[in-house]
Amino acid sequence: MKKTLTTALLGTTLLAGTAGADEVIFAHGENPGNPRYVAAEKWAELFTACTGGESTVNVAPSATMGDDVEMLTSATAGVIQVTANSQGSMAQIVPEIDLLGLPFLFRDLPTAWAVLDGEVGDMLDERAQNAGLKILGFWDNGIRNVTHLSKHVPTPADLAGMKIRASGRMTVDIFEALGAAPAPLAWSEVPTALQSGVFDGQENPLVNIYTAKIHEITPYITMTGHKYETTPIVAGLVWWSGLDEATQACALEATAEAGKVQRQTVFDSDADLRPKMEADGAIFAEADRDAYRAASQPVYAKYAAQFPDLVAALRQAAGQE
Repeated sequence: MKKTLTTALLGTTLLAGTAGADEVIFAHGENPGNPRYVAAEKWAELFTACTGGESTVNVAPSATMGDDVEMLTSATAGVIQVTANSQGSMAQIVPEIDLLGLPFLFRDLPTAWAVLDGEVGDMLDERAQNAGLKILGFWDNGIRNVTHLSKHVPTPADLAGMKIRASGRMTVDIFEALGAAPAPLAWSEVPTALQSGVFDGQENPLVNIYTAKIHEITPYITMTGHKYETTPIVAGLVWWSGLDEATQACALEATAEAGKVQRQTVFDSDADLRPKMEADGAIFAEADRDAYRAASQPVYAKYAAQFPDLVAALRQAAGQE
């Protein structure tokens, strides 16, 4: 059961009474088997070893410390120290991070990683620090596809009026441009919303769909590949600023090393998971990506008007121009 933020605060207070001052709480929203879950456990192992056991890590998975927005708030307040978070929630604090989800921006995952590991990542970290957060690095949340309760959506016309759960403002804008009826909802609440018919479907990379068993609820999967999302690894700036340089280096190294495993797992997942999902009853179809790309172009015009220099720089870095 998901804790409310009040419950999470109480739980953390109780933990603080029994744990040492060097305990780190690393919170995230994923369940066992998800690459984010595996990488968070690896982060804890690497960070503890790097600090010589002077710091220990308590990993809090499965949204036990609240949803992504609540975890970011808790990191800012020092309730937790680190969170593997979401692009959509982070964009509420650093709006520019939403630009990473411009439709069909990156041709593949390695291109996205190269952009994030360069000047773009540094710029986003600078914006985050202005808001009381430190970005330790970027893990992956894949290239996303659409699932539906009862049909495939190979063209934008098939999305007309579809009630679809969207992961953030950029996703809402994309699906509004495509003619759907999108709305945001916390990830932990999506299965229940789909089962009750509040939504007709949702969009996510296959690895998230599989580990949350969304394909058992919405078995029609259309490989739209419409946008990319990252998983920012975020620390509270107050905690981060209080660390010595060696411990900061341990946190950055743990993020990078665990991230290599996490990214590769997401990269491999589309090929590895499809037969498993088909065995569970999922039915796959390909999308007319040229039609999707053309229909979603108004989203570029909207964000280019708001962030002209950054949109241009992103398109160039991604090899679009």
